[in-house]
Amino acid sequence: MKAYELLFFVAPTIDEESRLATMKRIETTVAAGQGVIDNVEDWGKRKLAYEINGLTEGDYTLIDFHADPENIAELDRVLRITDAVERHMIVRRTDRD
Repeated sequence: MKAYELLFFVAPTIDEESRLATMKRIETTVAAGQGVIDNVEDWGKRKLAYEINGLTEGDYTLIDFHADPENIAELDRVLRITDAVERHMIVRRTDRD
């Protein structure tokens, strides 16, 4: 398994229930591919460098996890179709393998 980092943000006006549902969906997708979530950091609200979808702020979350490279495409697909997630980025961490 390889080490990855997922950074995503949701609208700051989203309710806590929807935010938790998004986290649960990410956790189940990683677990379905026999991946393991190592750490979850809630960065909170941050000002965006430029307006995205009418938003000037985002509520950020950083997730460190280990997964097989074949399962990253499925996680990316799930994040793309999740309405609550405005933007996301998955990066491989070679320093944590």
